[in-house]
Amino acid sequence: MEKTDAGNARAWGGSGSVKAKPLPADGRLTWVTRIAYGSGDAACNVVYGMISTLLTIFYTDYVGVSLATVGIVMLISRIFDGTSDVIMGVVTEKTKSKWGKCRPWMLWMAVPYAITAVALFTVPQTSDTLQFWYIFVAYNLCTTVVYTAINVPYGALSTRMTRSSSERDMLSIVRLVLARCGQIITVMLTMPLVKLLGNDQAAWIKAIAIWSIMAVALLIFCFAKCEEKVQVEEVVKQAKVSLGRSIKALVTNQYFWATLVLWAMTCVHTQVIGTVLPYYCKYIFGNDDWMYSILYVAEIGTLVIAAMFCPLLLRRMGKKALALAGAVLAILAQLAFMLNPESYGWVVAMTILRAIGEAPLYAIIFGMIGDTVEFGQWKNHIRQESLIFACGSMGFKVGTGVASALVSALLESAGYLSSTEGGVAQPQSALDMIHSIYAWAPIIIWGIVAVVLLFYHLDKKYPKIMADLAEREARGEM
Repeated sequence: MEKTDAGNARAWGGSGSVKAKPLPADGRLTWVTRIAYGSGDAACNVVYGMISTLLTIFYTDYVGVSLATVGIVMLISRIFDGTSDVIMGVVTEKTKSKWGKCRPWMLWMAVPYAITAVALFTVPQTSDTLQFWYIFVAYNLCTTVVYTAINVPYGALSTRMTRSSSERDMLSIVRLVLARCGQIITVMLTMPLVKLLGNDQAAWIKAIAIWSIMAVALLIFCFAKCEEKVQVEEVVKQAKVSLGRSIKALVTNQYFWATLVLWAMTCVHTQVIGTVLPYYCKYIFGNDDWMYSILYVAEIGTLVIAAMFCPLLLRRMGKKALALAGAVLAILAQLAFMLNPESYGWVVAMTILRAIGEAPLYAIIFGMIGDTVEFGQWKNHIRQESLIFACGSMGFKVGTGVASALVSALLESAGYLSSTEGGVAQPQSALDMIHSIYAWAPIIIWGIVAVVLLFYHLDKKYPKIMADLAEREARGEM
């Protein structure tokens, strides 16, 4: 890596007309910068974590919206949401400001994100049709428009901060840790806070308002401390690339597809478990107060702690081997969960074990996606930071939308009863379905992860790729 970084430094010094600042020789970033970058995802998850986990039960059990309505809104919205990612990728590429391409969007979208998040929970008590359209519009404003305008540039930002693969791994790990801390704060505290504030819709609105203010502060911190130092296009003049050639370069980047599936699976896991777990605790364990928060924190907290050890393990094992070993452990833990699924203590223990297995992929996935940017430039002579992250985001959003809609459809088909009244007796078929989804979904998800990782070989190729790119860029070539 030292040879590669030195080559990068020579490449950046190859033109007397360069406006961009040269990268440090090793591409390292300060801890303040790493934490600021991670704060961006913490801001997203302070709000989005709550949306992806508790929004469904809020709509069904506090507003009285049917699961079928929620499922339709989620599915259709995710399709729109995926399309908006690609559009935002193009917009990001064309963005020109004194702060760069990606960074300014953290500032511009901070307040709109907070406003639209609160709007999600201010569903009027009116007819089913009007509620459907209100939820549809509010959900798309928040996720399809505003969240996308933050998340796509934010994802690409790491590739414009450093070209060091190991440093991007560190950014990915810090991002995971702080993002999950944001989730822990909101998801663990939301239900107790809602109970404290009156346990009604107004209480939910107050809770999301608190988290939204926190998100604004974190986004502004991210904007203030994350500088775009990697500006290849200002060092190496890339000829205008046609849309057709750009798309061809993307679809022929095999590691883009691999990381897309891996990213999608981590998000699908979070979506499915986050959606089903409140129902599992409420109807299997008979507790809708503290059990959900403890289980959620057990998983996310373990993810955070285990992720902190990943840098040490990465040096010995590499990305592929570490993530693959984790996937196998997650599958084994979930199989063990089935031995005693109605014992709360056993479920907590197996959740912790499963989270240890999940941690490596969650920790390094964004570093892996960053590596595909360099691979794509090496293979096709086109650098596609924003487009790769945009299309990756589109894939995971469509995937999570389908997963959310599928969960809703399965519960609906099993006869789940939506009601704002407490103590509703669910039919046995609904209870069986809740149990089945929670038991089998992780096995399917991490099985897919394991298969994809078996065919992932970019780790071994990366040093040679970066050495070749350094030589090209020293000649003024992509």
